[in-house]
Amino acid sequence: MTNPGGTQIDPQLVARLSGEFAALGQHLRGVSEDLTRLRVQLEVPARPASPTVAAPPQQHVPYVPMPPVPVPPVPMPTIHAAQPAFAQPAYQVGHAPQVPPRPAPVAQPRREPWWQRDDLVSRVLAAAGAAVTLIGVVMLLVLAAQAGFFGPVARVVSGAVLSAALVTAGVRVYDRSGGRVGAIALTVTGLAGGFLSAAAATTYYGWLPPLLGLALAAAIAATGMLLATRWESQPLAALVITAIAILAPVLTGGVTVTLLAFLVMLQIAGAYPQLGRDWPYLHVARTLPAVVAMLVVLADAAWSGIGLWPDGFRPAVALLLAAAATVAVVGAGSAVLVVRRNADDVTSSAMLATSSLPLLFTGTVLTRWVEVAVLVATAVGLVTLLVAVPDLPRHTRVAASAVAALAALQASVVGTPGDTLPLTLLVLALGLVAISHRTGSRIAFTVATGFGLLGGPMFLSIASPEALTDPDATSTSLVVIVAGTLVAGAAVAFLLTARTLGLLTADNTAAATIIAGVVAGYAVTATVVTAGVAALGPATGFVAGHTVATLLWMALATAVLRWGLTHPEHARLALAAGLTLTGAALAKLFLFDLATLDGGYRVLAFLGVGLLLLAVGTRYARAFASGGRGGSAPA
Repeated sequence: MTNPGGTQIDPQLVARLSGEFAALGQHLRGVSEDLTRLRVQLEVPARPASPTVAAPPQQHVPYVPMPPVPVPPVPMPTIHAAQPAFAQPAYQVGHAPQVPPRPAPVAQPRREPWWQRDDLVSRVLAAAGAAVTLIGVVMLLVLAAQAGFFGPVARVVSGAVLSAALVTAGVRVYDRSGGRVGAIALTVTGLAGGFLSAAAATTYYGWLPPLLGLALAAAIAATGMLLATRWESQPLAALVITAIAILAPVLTGGVTVTLLAFLVMLQIAGAYPQLGRDWPYLHVARTLPAVVAMLVVLADAAWSGIGLWPDGFRPAVALLLAAAATVAVVGAGSAVLVVRRNADDVTSSAMLATSSLPLLFTGTVLTRWVEVAVLVATAVGLVTLLVAVPDLPRHTRVAASAVAALAALQASVVGTPGDTLPLTLLVLALGLVAISHRTGSRIAFTVATGFGLLGGPMFLSIASPEALTDPDATSTSLVVIVAGTLVAGAAVAFLLTARTLGLLTADNTAAATIIAGVVAGYAVTATVVTAGVAALGPATGFVAGHTVATLLWMALATAVLRWGLTHPEHARLALAAGLTLTGAALAKLFLFDLATLDGGYRVLAFLGVGLLLLAVGTRYARAFASGGRGGSAPA
């Protein structure tokens, strides 16, 4: 390489100088870092050194120049400042602690004032305007009549015209920008006012027959539902029904049968837009008014009697019963249709149960057997619904089962005399246990448990422990015999079904078996002793009954133990149950029978129990012997 004057430049010299300058720069950077550390140490107040530990002296690393780097001769067109990339120098230089830079503060978003959130002001003003306007319509229709303003025709016509104008304005405002809130408020006000005008013409002035008034009211409500469906507005549908339900009693003079018919019509009209949509608020708004009004009427009927209806007791009762049945059918049907589309809609299940409540309280206006028929029909209808639609979600099945159970329980209490009520409850418990065992329904098992817990104590009240120890106090009723048999069967059925449903684990199976055995043993004893007293008289029948009961206890224990030998998978359970029954039989034999029985009955009891013990002991000995010879011994 030559310069412009013709002198040749050595490339190796250039590379060597460049490396030395780089090393010198590195050394100067180390000196600068040492000075920085010294400045930091001078700025921090010195602390006294520890008397036992001395700080090591700081070593200084001398500067060692870097050896020249051999570079092979390479033709270079131009000269550049060399930036050689070589390893760190042999010495290490301490670095001053570096403070990380503070993060830049994040700008907080400006909070929107509360009056600008979600059109709050416009909604409040619209709601207030709707309420005030509806109150004005009511005043126009009722209070103006009382004050003598205008004529009846003018009042009703003006109310209808005002309502139509409000609905028209709402439809026109909806298509404009930001007009949704105002359109809903105007439409709700107009439809509610139209409904009130129709109700006034029907119930207050009597111009329209009830059927025509109902048809007109249904048309107005249907118009609101169609607009709500078209606009996809749940608030519109819910507010229309709520406004009508709140203001209609003002025109009907309170809660009457006519008002109930109007509210039932509202419930039916509100069911259409909900079928294809998830509108739970609409479901509540269309169900609660009719249910609450009917409960008020039923409570008033229970308090005041037939004076509630001026047109007679029987026709009003028939209308009320028909309205209650309609509300229940509409509520159950619409709830089923909604939950089959949206299984998470718990509100529909709650409204299914709520709509059935009036049927459960119709006893205040019905005779005894008519009430029983209504309650039985309610329970059967809900059970039929559960069977016909098996894919309902769990919360819907729970709601329907709860109402059916309440109806069945109420029908049992109303239609069954006090001494036979345990039979009815135990029969229901056994039937539901059988259904649960067959279908695997835990809901049915829970309801059956409830009936069993009610029927068991009632059986204990008619077959008390005192009646099993005193011949003179022992009952001779056939109800005790049948109920005792049902209790024993129910105890065994509950135990087997609980194991089938997986409700019992290995830890609590033995305890449940002992409890079921005690309940069944007591029921069998009461049944046999009562049957003996009824057949042979208090003296002989009491002794004979206890003898048979002891033998039955031991026979059942023997059967359970032998069954465990043939079913090794249940050997532990069978052994626990069999030994429990055996111990109970022996305790009864020595503690009660030995002191109570006399003559041949005592001998029969001891011989029977002894022979059964010998038989089961021999069978177990053979089983263990065969197991020792290579067979299978019991667990």
